[in-house]
Amino acid sequence: AAHLYGGAPARASEINTETEFALNLWGVDLPPPVEELLAATPDRNVCLVDFQQQSQLNKAIPMGNIVGVIDHHALQSNTIVTEKPIFVDIRPWGCMSSIIAHSFAVQERYLPKNIAGMLLSAILSDTLNLKSPTTTAWDERVAAMLVQYLGVDDINELAATQFRAKSRALSLMTPYSLVNGDMKQFKFTGADDSYTVAYSVIETTDAEASLARVLDILPEMRAVKADDPSVHAMLLAVVDIVNLTSTLVICGRVEASLAVAAYGGSIEADGHLLRLPGLVSRKKDFIPPLTKAVKDGWQPPRLSTDGTLNKSTSMTDIPHSEVIVTPEGKLVRADD
Repeated sequence: AAHLYGGAPARASEINTETEFALNLWGVDLPPPVEELLAATPDRNVCLVDFQQQSQLNKAIPMGNIVGVIDHHALQSNTIVTEKPIFVDIRPWGCMSSIIAHSFAVQERYLPKNIAGMLLSAILSDTLNLKSPTTTAWDERVAAMLVQYLGVDDINELAATQFRAKSRALSLMTPYSLVNGDMKQFKFTGADDSYTVAYSVIETTDAEASLARVLDILPEMRAVKADDPSVHAMLLAVVDIVNLTSTLVICGRVEASLAVAAYGGSIEADGHLLRLPGLVSRKKDFIPPLTKAVKDGWQPPRLSTDGTLNKSTSMTDIPHSEVIVTPEGKLVRADD
């Protein structure tokens, strides 16, 4: 998007291992943090790419600096608010990068091959190799165009290599990184109350390996709520991108109540897992049922004698120590 519209690329958060793989594969430099660019030029214009919710906005970005949005997600109750008209390109496609690649073609702009490669990798990631229910005919057309332009011999092999690289790296990630690496916050409004839900996703070719670490992951999920009082529930989905199914990790009673209300089924005997067969997309499969559950009147269990919301059945085992970076570059708790 930056190359297309003459801007400077920036990242709003740390990148995940799949993005790192794609950057290395296509020979693209890691963009600087948006904080650095805004520190140098505080009044710099900003275009949001792949999101438009205030809960997902980097705190360094003033709302008044936003001049554009390019996205493919639903407009929910917590969408950004601007004082003046801005450029908006939101389409119901499976990937934002399909929109960018299409815009290059429509505007007859030269598309460098390293950027084309990044766009293709993003499409394969977002649409799970064009198998996700969010995939549209436009995503398929754009992917085919990029494959031909780049001379990719086998798109399935490219996707498999990319997914394997991501899954191998997951085994080396700390519980903190697994929980926080791909987390978004969503605000749901019901008849009487609004609730903020943090929702993490781990996409992998080896779901059982991630699920085997549940007891290490649970404290970090609870820590999200302890560290941010505005978060009422914390959910994490382990997505099996081979078999196109997911397992939801449950860290407390509020989460169990909300998950069953939204998705049905029953929590497994250990109280920590809910199977979600056939559901793989946060945008299309995971979030809409939560929206409906809250609109239909779901309310969290109220355990306190004064009727206030108890945000977790158990806040024990929550690590309160600070997050530090090890010499190997891993994010861990100081007392780990």
